Amino acid sequence: MKIGIFDSGIGGEAIASEIRKSFPTQDVLVANDRKNLPYGEKSQKEVILLTKSAIKPLLNAGCEVIIIACNTATALAIESLRIQYPDQKFIGIEPMIKTASQLTKSATIAVCATPGTLSSQRYRNLKKRFAKGVKIIEPDCRDWAYLIENSQLNIAEIRALVDNVCSQGADVIVLGCTHYHWIKSTIEEYAAGRAKIIEPTEAISKRLFELLES
Repeated sequence: MKIGIFDSGIGGEAIASEIRKSFPTQDVLVANDRKNLPYGEKSQKEVILLTKSAIKPLLNAGCEVIIIACNTATALAIESLRIQYPDQKFIGIEPMIKTASQLTKSATIAVCATPGTLSSQRYRNLKKRFAKGVKIIEPDCRDWAYLIENSQLNIAEIRALVDNVCSQGADVIVLGCTHYHWIKSTIEEYAAGRAKIIEPTEAISKRLFELLES
């Protein structure tokens, strides 16, 4: 059985590593679109076209399930993918607003994500459904995906951002881009004792297990 994973860049490799641990007998294939990175500031039309083109190798390989391991592509393109490929099983990835809202004790969370994700209707729906009464801080991370992809991210900038959102009362920080998974340990170090860091890898594995069982 083949499991496909798509991300705009190296974020998909972080997801793939965990999926291989959870499903060691499955064939995990990864596709990316690094030449068109970043997706976060592209229009919805561009993201749809790029995502459809980039997942073709996974479709052609006969992947039973394709994980769209890109928050921006999920937010802007997954509904279009499901319409065009109604028999294909897709798993999207979204900022963990529901979980963060349940975890917070200060009623303040921070969501680190791209402009494309933050401005999407899917994200607005998540906030409306699950974050009533919760203050959401959305710091500017627009350059992070590109900088992480090219190993250029300034550690001091990460620390400054963490300090800023924690000083505003955030006790949960949501990583809403798979690129950020590569710096999760650094963010956890700077947020230690002040905020919990969450990302959806475990939830993806759980959903994948459900789909494969069905």
